[in-house]
Amino acid sequence: MKKIPVIIDCDPGIDDVMALLLAFSRDDLDIKLITTEPGNQTQEKTIYNARAFTSYMKQNIEIARGLKEPLFRELEVANDVHGESGLGEVIFPEPDLFESDRTALNALIAVLTESEEPIVLIATGPLTNIGALLLAHPEVKEKISYISYMGGAAVSGNMSPFAEFNVYVDPHAADIVFRSGIPIIMSGLDVTHKAYINMEELNQIESMDTDLSQKIGAMLRFYILNAKNNDFQETDFENSFRLHDLCAVSYVVTPELFEGKNCFVAVETEGRHTAGATVVDYMHRSGKPHNVKVLHSVNRGAFVNQFMEAVAKMGRQINQ
Repeated sequence: MKKIPVIIDCDPGIDDVMALLLAFSRDDLDIKLITTEPGNQTQEKTIYNARAFTSYMKQNIEIARGLKEPLFRELEVANDVHGESGLGEVIFPEPDLFESDRTALNALIAVLTESEEPIVLIATGPLTNIGALLLAHPEVKEKISYISYMGGAAVSGNMSPFAEFNVYVDPHAADIVFRSGIPIIMSGLDVTHKAYINMEELNQIESMDTDLSQKIGAMLRFYILNAKNNDFQETDFENSFRLHDLCAVSYVVTPELFEGKNCFVAVETEGRHTAGATVVDYMHRSGKPHNVKVLHSVNRGAFVNQFMEAVAKMGRQINQ
């Protein structure tokens, strides 16, 4: 089996952990590097969470620390949804996987330039690290196959009427990435709101009765409770949880589960009411060439089965 080489840039975060779980479970992925950045929590917490979860999952992958702040904005974190640690109330064992002695930027440059084939970048947080990379080293573009990104929204945001959280945190970095010419697959809120598990399915996960399934269940229940209490601009959280970041990984391994449309997409960086909005030209009014495939639909049944199989498989492996 020929594996797909990937780099995962993330800000764990409960749903980032779910995305990492799926990636770790896939024999068809070759994970070259994990880089972290602030978003769902501060950089200190997101890199610790990445180390702790990757170590718990018995994965030996380089994890490199990214930038501490967005490029031109003050950091806003989502501790009201993800908790003070970023992973709700779940505590993973102290990691034995150490932080890389390379910065995320240096690691990204090295891994990309040394690769004999283009690499897919999977991004599940703000695009700070990737934006900085492309700004400083545009020559690496040819080594990036495409970017599978969880972020943005065509219709409605969750941080404002127009802006989704990941883009809102660092719109300037997103603007650099979206204007880079690298193909982008955008798993925005339009599709991630349809990529959910319901309470019956969550009960099925917990009934697997492994340490992993219990931790996954606890994190998801924490997320549901806090999203509902904070009225996170979403609905029906009593009965479902959106596996937002999982879409960015799922698309890479099973693109047939998704439907989308090629569009020109711009990122608003300065709008008084629209900063962080991804402006999707669905009707091709701008006349500009398409730069993003905007996903809008997912085969939810197959998507949920894929996730549940990953939880079952990895739960067995870490117990061995």
